[in-house]
Amino acid sequence: MAKPAVRRQSEYVPLTKEHFRERFFSKFYDPAFDKVRPELEKVFEVAWDGYIVYRKSPRTTPAGKGFADPSYKVAVEWLETRAKIQAAEKRQQDPKSPSRILIVNGSTRSEHTCPGEISKTRRLAQQAQKTIESLPGYEADFLDISTLADEPWKVIHPCKACVSTSQPLCHWPCTCYPNHALGQTNDWMAEIYERWVAAHGVMIVCPVHWYQAPASLKLMIDRLVCADGGNPDPTSTHGKDPAMAKELELKGWSYPKHLAGRAFSIVAHGDAAGPENLRRMLADWLTDMEMIPAGPTALIDTWIGWYQPYATSHEDLDQDKDVFAEVKNAALALANMVKQIRSGKYHAPDEDLHDPREK
Repeated sequence: MAKPAVRRQSEYVPLTKEHFRERFFSKFYDPAFDKVRPELEKVFEVAWDGYIVYRKSPRTTPAGKGFADPSYKVAVEWLETRAKIQAAEKRQQDPKSPSRILIVNGSTRSEHTCPGEISKTRRLAQQAQKTIESLPGYEADFLDISTLADEPWKVIHPCKACVSTSQPLCHWPCTCYPNHALGQTNDWMAEIYERWVAAHGVMIVCPVHWYQAPASLKLMIDRLVCADGGNPDPTSTHGKDPAMAKELELKGWSYPKHLAGRAFSIVAHGDAAGPENLRRMLADWLTDMEMIPAGPTALIDTWIGWYQPYATSHEDLDQDKDVFAEVKNAALALANMVKQIRSGKYHAPDEDLHDPREK
């Protein structure tokens, strides 16, 4: 096969300094900042310089022993995230550690900002949390997506689809962020990767938003692509060199599954349409990562206040005791699957088979 070209279409055109200024100072619209305007002007000049010379990773260090190119400099922040993931994996694999269940509240609704009311999803996720925490030898980690809406400067930056250029270009964990030159910082995924790795089981509870997962949850889903075949050694591609990555992939790629073997459960709910399809899509995604479904009882799609007014949806949930029972059963099924996996009694029927179409 001929060496594939790196396709490009146009030269990069940076923002003008005035356009950059407009965006920078829009963060300080509050008149209270006027009194420190001279100081902000100095900060602006530093930020502009970082942007125009492109200081993506201003603090780097040689990768060191264990990497393909030990002398290649990588971001200090990435090495710190990698170390935390390795520590989490060590705890996860320790047979003496508690069974850890990551419970994801996949709704962005928050009572601490608009709309000023908790989500029904959060209430269901809390039911799952209560169930897991009542079991001896289990602990729950509550990952609350709604904090993206009510905490300052907390973000999940979008996936850039590096994997679609070449699988080895998608690093594990992601090296696309932080990007200090573009002001793309405070990326929550650095912490989220660690929490997924630490889990023995994952339970996602989420509502339907226009037949799909909520946008905030989908940001996390997309950024977890690096857990599915991602390259744990960014020095092997000298960072984001697409030509090197293509060459490496074509030599043969192993597609390491960094979250394989963990169990999962899903609760998708809606009020008019979509929960069944959403449950299927989420299950397909997690199964593709070689995570293990905890059985039919653990995979729920349901309705709350079907075609009823939104204003009374919490009251509809109050009356639907069966939904809470279903969520409890889903959590218990997940706990049982985790127990089987950790005991060594669970064996997938296809565990010794090789997928000829691995991707």
